[in-house]
Amino acid sequence: MKNDFTQRLDATLPNFWDQLAARLAWQDDADQEVVSFVNQTIADIRATGDQALLEYTNKFDRLALTSAAQLKVSQSQIDSALAGINEERRTALQAAANRIRQYAERQKLDSWSYTEADGTTLGQQVSALDSVGLYVPGGKAAYPSSVLMNAIPAKVAGVARLVMVVPSPDGELDPMVLAAAAIAGVDEIFTIGGAQAIAALAYGTETIPAVDKIVGPGNIYVATAKRMVYGKVGIDNIAGPSEILVYSDGQADPDWIAMDLFSQAEHDELAQAILISSDKPFIDQVEVSMQRLVEQLPRREIIQTSMKNRGVLIDTPGENLALQVINYIAPEHLELSVADPESVASQVRHAGAIFMGRYSSEALGDYCAGPNHVLPTSRTARFSSPLGVYDFQKRSSLINVSEKGATTLGRIATVLAEAEGLDAHARSAAFRVKN
Repeated sequence: MKNDFTQRLDATLPNFWDQLAARLAWQDDADQEVVSFVNQTIADIRATGDQALLEYTNKFDRLALTSAAQLKVSQSQIDSALAGINEERRTALQAAANRIRQYAERQKLDSWSYTEADGTTLGQQVSALDSVGLYVPGGKAAYPSSVLMNAIPAKVAGVARLVMVVPSPDGELDPMVLAAAAIAGVDEIFTIGGAQAIAALAYGTETIPAVDKIVGPGNIYVATAKRMVYGKVGIDNIAGPSEILVYSDGQADPDWIAMDLFSQAEHDELAQAILISSDKPFIDQVEVSMQRLVEQLPRREIIQTSMKNRGVLIDTPGENLALQVINYIAPEHLELSVADPESVASQVRHAGAIFMGRYSSEALGDYCAGPNHVLPTSRTARFSSPLGVYDFQKRSSLINVSEKGATTLGRIATVLAEAEGLDAHARSAAFRVKN
């Protein structure tokens, strides 16, 4: 067995928490060169619109377009992509979309109100965002599942215009991505990518309509651009590397657990896979499985680098300590491969998605279980949630004060406004008070 395949930690040792914190850490800040480039890109798009967009697109996607109109994917292209994929893939996309939509329908927020004794009515009105931009990576990183996961909740929320952008290096577009967009109900598709696509969505050009919010994953240039345009538009999040934490009681098939860890490690070299168990012999068995199974996988070099640099196998004697570790890590994906997963799940405070039981592999959640696979990473599950319909809805407070209520509330507001030194506030409230 190779001792350097991944790191092993003992949760009972005094330096465990420091070692774990070091293993979880990763550098997510863009360097100054990236920041400068993205700043310039945004400035160019704002200054010359389509002209800059064409220049950047031709340069980075190795194209020779002469008009911004060529950036739009026609409806016939989209229809052809959907019709052109084989029946098995089309059926799988449709089945996944149906399950995602069914789950999303249950997430919709509702408007509500209540009336107080004096006739004052208070409440909340929920409405959908008008327009949303969906960024989809292109080239080798083609993920139709992400199209479904981002687009379907937006359409269920009632977003009127959903604009998708996807780069087409050398003019190549993945037909599965276009097919997924058709099934999800995307309204417009443009073949642009990178920071220039984010800038175009945020500020608009002659061809690309500005949107209210931008969602979807991308590289460091895309992530940096999303940070920079936040405030002009909303964004979903800045995603870090993919993560999985498996908590096992040692009664699972070690091959299953090893492959579950690999399912995230294969994303990229910075992905993180963690196993927690109180059964040391089982951890040994999983390591043996990992050494054997990795040789069978096309992305083995990525997996080996990920596991060596960021993977962790943790011995935690007892469930209480295991839960402390789980809640500290706040993993993106948490698999509970234990006899009573419901009991353990009830004690998990921080996790993006919780997969309960030995048959609930994380991979099912990535594609077709129903809940969204856009999840908080890098310990942000401590304060954020999975992408959902609620991310495409907003809330307005409703306040309808009755004549009697204006007197009651006016007296309270007058006192507080005077205490804050805001005389106009006090007088505005006092004008409506009846003595």
